[in-house]
Amino acid sequence: MFRKTLLAACAAALTAAPCFADSPPAEPQPVIEAKIGAEPKIQIAILLDTSGSMDGLINQTREQLWRIVNTFATAKKEGKRPRLELALYQYGNDSISADQHYVQRIVPLTTDLDKVSEALFKLSTNGGNEYCGAAISHALGELEWSKNPKDLKLIYIAGNEPFTQGPISFRDSVKASIGRGIVVNTIHAGTQQQGISDSWAEAAKLADGNFLFIDSNRAVARVDAPQDAELARLSQEMNKTYIAYGGKGREAVARQEAQDKNAMGMSASSMSTRAAAKASPMYRNSDWDLVDAKKEGKPMKAIAADELPAEMKGMNEKEREAFVEKKAAERAQLQAQIAKVSAEREAYVQNELKKRARDSSKTMDDALIESARGQAEKADFAF
Repeated sequence: MFRKTLLAACAAALTAAPCFADSPPAEPQPVIEAKIGAEPKIQIAILLDTSGSMDGLINQTREQLWRIVNTFATAKKEGKRPRLELALYQYGNDSISADQHYVQRIVPLTTDLDKVSEALFKLSTNGGNEYCGAAISHALGELEWSKNPKDLKLIYIAGNEPFTQGPISFRDSVKASIGRGIVVNTIHAGTQQQGISDSWAEAAKLADGNFLFIDSNRAVARVDAPQDAELARLSQEMNKTYIAYGGKGREAVARQEAQDKNAMGMSASSMSTRAAAKASPMYRNSDWDLVDAKKEGKPMKAIAADELPAEMKGMNEKEREAFVEKKAAERAQLQAQIAKVSAEREAYVQNELKKRARDSSKTMDDALIESARGQAEKADFAF
């Protein structure tokens, strides 16, 4: 079986019904058509059981989100870097409507990784009724899955109750998923034998996926490294290179800063892996940052003057272009520094881990990373 686990979700307090802006639509969203020559995609939907016993699972996901992102930072297919899109669901929480089968889409498939982190830190446990078949069915119908057969499309569902519960047959759900090229992987928070008995293994087999089992109560292994303080400093310096525009800009800047604090609040290790992720090609913010927007081909003329930040409103077009190029150069330099220091840190961490007697049980990030990387390689993604 696999040795590595997923991300590790988060906990904020939601005493009543969770209030997320992205609630599931009444009707399934249209599927995006693949464009010839478009960049390859890696789409991963994470379905977390947030019933009463799953606090450990959420915490593991929260702490290791950025480690998962970094796993795909070096991936390429046919010489092109992929577009990483993550989605997040919770299920098995009694604060969600029974009409929705106690399933809630929190974040749709998105490249905005700070939104995923923010949502993880708002999760809390409550209840409940864990309907795995329904959770998969919702993710299948509500997300904008690529129709390009060359793209990698994965569902990871994690929990600890029998997979057979609920009004929607898991066998129907997983067969429908694999029929559309979406691989379903199951992560049982318990023993291997219990996961087999409760049909977690069967569900993965029917959907060409991996059956994994983890210890959801195990603490994530942490290694404090000499490079942590420098990476935290460089991450803050890189924040200064973002040029927020439009109505989304102010909210996004605040979200970015908040997720820096959340990562630091978990551990210095978590902050360091977030810094590496922010410096990677997977961290894309073209819908609110002018540097990324320009990098992805959006012309400055397309940005209305009233959407520009205050320091740019008095500039002419040439001055605006020069200002964005200056910030882009500063960011590129910082990204290179972060990559160098992160590599030094990784070497230090691996050396320290070799000295420790490591627990053989897996955590969420370990399971997801090892499984997803293996499936990516089968789909001709190179690392």
